Order: sequence, then C-alpha cells, then structure tokens
Amino acid sequence: MKHHIVILGAGYAGVYVAGNLARRLSAADVQITVVNAVPDFVERLRLHQVAAGRTVAAQRLDDVFAGTGIRLRVARVSAVDPERQVVAVADAEGGGELGYDTLVYALGSHGDVGSVPGVAEYAFDVAARPSALRLRERLDSLGRRGGGSVVVVGDGLTGIESATEIAEGRPGLPVTLIARGELGARLSAGARGHLRRACDRLGVTVLEHTSVEAVEATRVRCAEGTAPASDATVWTAGFAVSPIAAAAGLEVTEHGRIVVDRTMRSISHPNVYAAGDSAYAIGDHGLPLPMSCASAGFTGGQAIHAIVGRLTGGKVAKTKLVYSYNHVSLGRRDGILQLVDDEGHAKPAYLGGREAARIKAGILTMSLWANSHPTFGVPKRRRRLAAVPDVRTGSVMA
Repeated sequence: MKHHIVILGAGYAGVYVAGNLARRLSAADVQITVVNAVPDFVERLRLHQVAAGRTVAAQRLDDVFAGTGIRLRVARVSAVDPERQVVAVADAEGGGELGYDTLVYALGSHGDVGSVPGVAEYAFDVAARPSALRLRERLDSLGRRGGGSVVVVGDGLTGIESATEIAEGRPGLPVTLIARGELGARLSAGARGHLRRACDRLGVTVLEHTSVEAVEATRVRCAEGTAPASDATVWTAGFAVSPIAAAAGLEVTEHGRIVVDRTMRSISHPNVYAAGDSAYAIGDHGLPLPMSCASAGFTGGQAIHAIVGRLTGGKVAKTKLVYSYNHVSLGRRDGILQLVDDEGHAKPAYLGGREAARIKAGILTMSLWANSHPTFGVPKRRRRLAAVPDVRTGSVMA
C-alpha cells in the first residue's frame, strides 16, 4: 500500500509543498492528495488590487498539478482526527473521510473579524477572494452614486497596501487609514517619511494612535472619541486561523496556530506537519515568524526537507528561517523595500519609489509563476521510501 500524504490547503504553502514532494518522492511508493475549498489558486497577495478594481486572473489548480500525479479534492475540511488519521471533508456530493499516513496542515488564515463588535456585520476584508469581490462591488456602487468614504483599519502591510491601492484606483473616494500606533512603525525613519509622503500624494488621511471600539453601518467608532464616516470599512487589523487544529487536539497556541518544532513537525503528533500561517514556527532570530507569504515559503521548504528526509531514511536538512527585507506597495507606481537585520529590525537603508514598485511587481509575477509550476527546478530524481517506523505503533512500514 502506498504511503498517503494529504495536504490541506492549496495556497502559497500548500501548492509549494505538494509540487516539491511529488517531484522528490517516487510515485511507486507515495500518493499525494491536496484538499482545497476552491478549484483555483488564489493570489492572496493581490486581493487588495482585486478590491480596488484590477483584473487578476485565477489559475486553475487542475492546470497547476497537471502531470504531477497529485490528486486534487475540491472540498472543505470540516475536521481532522489525528488518532484515527483521517480528515473529514464536505463537498457538493456530501463529502466523506480521507485517511492519511502523513498530514500537511496548510489551511492558512482569514481576516480576524470577530475581535471587535460590528466587524463581521459591516466590514470587508481582503484575506479571501469572495470578500475582496464584495468590497469591489461596494466601491463600484459608491462610484456610480457619485462618492462616499472609505476607512481602512489596520496599519500593517496589508492595511497600507489596501489604503494606497484604493486611493489611487478610486480617486473619487476619500480614504482614511486608522493606525493603532505610529504609521509605519516597523520601517526605518527614511521609509516612514516616504510612506507619509505617499499618503499625502494619494490623499489618504491617516489617524495615528487610534483604537477602534466598533464598526457600524455608516461609521467607525474609535476609543478616542472620533467616529469617521465610512461607506466601506476595510478590516485588516489582524488575521485568525481555523479552529480545526485546536478541535482535533493538536498542540496549538492560544490563537489556534499549530506549535511545531524546527522541522515544522507538530510537537504533539509526529505525523502531522504545518506550514504557512497555520504554523507557529520560531525563526532563526528566536521570534515567531509572522503570517506572510514569505513565511509560507520558509516553513513549506523546511517541511519538504523534513518529510523527504524522514520517509526516505535520509538526513533532515534545515533551511534558513530568517527575513532579509519587507516589501510594501503604495499603489501601482510606488513602493518601499525595507532591509531588515537578523532580528527582523529595520535597517536604515531602504529603497522607495518606482524601482521598489517594479521589484514588488516582479515578486508577484515570480510568485505566481512559481506556484503555477510547482515542480520547476526540483531535482527529477524521485527517491524511494525507506523502511520507517509507524509513529502510532512503532512497527516498521515501507
């Protein structure tokens, strides 16, 4: 019987892991199944552009995995039972269960819409394509009726990119960006100045050191007593993960992320690996890796090495888990490339302007191409499985 690897989620981490494992492991020994809720690869890095009005084509996962031997199951994951080693899924035909020998949990994250009253009812997020499209429809509607106001809550990279993209793409709609602290606090002084100038140029009003108490139908109520009017509130103040891992009994953080060791292996269930936003992984600087596309690459790459090494009886190589820069777009023709040190702190040096925007556009193009060709550049040698102990029983299996 073939060793069954089930990968939950086909985002940046899931697609990367699936394609690499398919190329590195022999199909004579291994079957790989990817479970994803939709049939397309979603470019989450560009969803703020979708909301602002840009056309972003979706890549079909059937095309992505063509010729790899990977089985795609379009279904939603409803539960994981690590004791029985099965995943419960629900699809148009009713669903069922998938058994696994090795599980890769890469379900990612979604907008944290439950932490502040009114967010779930009245706000939009750009963490998922359906919500980004709903926001786009709202902005279109405001444009047709002759105007309105937009408030973006959250001054992380997603909030900054959303505010500047909407302001540039929808010049008739005034945009306000609400920052809990100082705008661009994680950037160097020079980069912060560049960011402020970009917001001024695009007409983005910035409210700093402001906490949101509630989102209402036509305004955002803040703790400081202000209540900016809002016909479309965009919520980017944090992300959350699915409760599935916690419900399954996996060791998770208080926020539900799976606690993993240095090889991305669950510390409570050794035949479960986590990658991407679902994984609580400690970087080489001793701090948790943030939820980001870059972290998906780091954790996914480490999971690949660990799974291949352990299943084939080889050495488990360790990949670097360290950031060298952060990148933020400021509309289509401006951006910031911020260099960071080994501890993730901003260096004085940064690149801003059109060149930074071109680099960011190149990163997005390269990321899409790489995920659309998940086996490109991977060694063609497919390794056979060794006799490895079953983590449940201790017996030896092929």
